[in-house]
Amino acid sequence: MHSEIDIAARKTWNETRSRLETTQAKERDRSSVHGSIKRNSKLPYHAFHTLLRLTGLYAVGERNARATRFREIDFTFADLPPAFDGYTMLHLTDIHVGQPPGLLEAVAETFAKLEPDLVVMTGDYQTGGTPNALITAREIQRLITAINSTDGCLAILGNHDRSDLVPALEDLGIRMLINEATEVRRAGDTLQFVGVDDVHSFFTSDAPACLDKYSDGFRIALVHSVDLASQAANAGYRLYLSGHSHGGQVCLPGGRPLLTSLDSHRHLAAGRWRLQDMQGYTNRGLGAQFPTVRFNCPGEAVMIRLKKAP
Repeated sequence: MHSEIDIAARKTWNETRSRLETTQAKERDRSSVHGSIKRNSKLPYHAFHTLLRLTGLYAVGERNARATRFREIDFTFADLPPAFDGYTMLHLTDIHVGQPPGLLEAVAETFAKLEPDLVVMTGDYQTGGTPNALITAREIQRLITAINSTDGCLAILGNHDRSDLVPALEDLGIRMLINEATEVRRAGDTLQFVGVDDVHSFFTSDAPACLDKYSDGFRIALVHSVDLASQAANAGYRLYLSGHSHGGQVCLPGGRPLLTSLDSHRHLAAGRWRLQDMQGYTNRGLGAQFPTVRFNCPGEAVMIRLKKAP
């Protein structure tokens, strides 16, 4: 990978992010693309949790949450740099360490068989800032060390992650993109990855400005949620990878989500999609939020293969 970290910009970001984290811990507002928004009450989730317990469905839902699927998907582009024809990226998101218990140990066995060119992770390693950064990084290390990736790992933060997780993950050799870009080069060709901080709860103008800053070459946007999808499409990005929604986590038969936790682009809450000339994928994620169950919406890890159109 080819990029340098702007130390001064990182320091400014950390100060701003830490201030937002402190403010949101005291108040129930979050900073979103659409401005300050009140956080949803947790009462419906607790009521749903109680209902599942009373009906005996909680064990079924938690078992579903451990039944992660592995998918392989090809994305074809006419303008893909030739050296990257066949390039593979393992897309992981919404790991939510410890939710449900035992999930990471189980998927690590599967991941040990994989040999992607690159691993990309699009946020939410923690849940509400827990476990702490060191414990979270130790669990993430289980996954990363199990995977034999040629070009290492890129990652961004999600709305559940805290700023002190950045150095903990970078100590593992993970390249964190905090409103930054990096390049992967092969045989004279280049892929540019642009990654921004979470825009669901910790939005600042730096995130959209970062997307607009990079305007040349074949660009892939890494954004925790789909909220910047229209901007990325207008800016000429070719691929947009996100998570956040968990695909709904609890869906009606057929996979229609009851809730998406999205402020916009709710029709892009799961799976493969296209917006203008940009292709995208919203990953359902590995872990789960409270209550840690899934219905009609299995968790997933996705191997993306880039293909050049003939």
